[in-house]
Amino acid sequence: MFGDMMGMMGKLKESQKKVEETKERLHTVLIDEASNDDKLKVTITANRTIKSIAISDELLQDKDMLEDYLILTLNKAIEKATSVHEAEVAAVAKEGMPNIPGLDMFK
Repeated sequence: MFGDMMGMMGKLKESQKKVEETKERLHTVLIDEASNDDKLKVTITANRTIKSIAISDELLQDKDMLEDYLILTLNKAIEKATSVHEAEVAAVAKEGMPNIPGLDMFK
C-alpha cells in the first residue's frame, strides 16, 4: 500500500509539472479576434495576455464607438483564450491523474 501511495504521489508531481509546462506553452498560443466588420483586430495569448490591437482610422474618429468595439472584441478574445486554456490544462491534468476509484474529477 505504501508503494502505491508513493507511486501516486510521484504521478501527481509529474502531472503538476506537465500542467505548469502547458501553462508556459500557452504563452505562445495566439488567438486572433476581430469585430464583425474588421475595424478592430486583437491578438491575445491563450494565457489571456494581449499582444496586439489594430484599430481602423474610422474608429479613431469616434471615441464612444471605439470603446464599444474594444469591449466587445476583447471580451470575445478573452472568452476564446479562456476556453483554449482550460481545455489544454484539463487535458494534461486528466492524463496525469492516478486512477483513484470514486474520484472522477475530470469527466
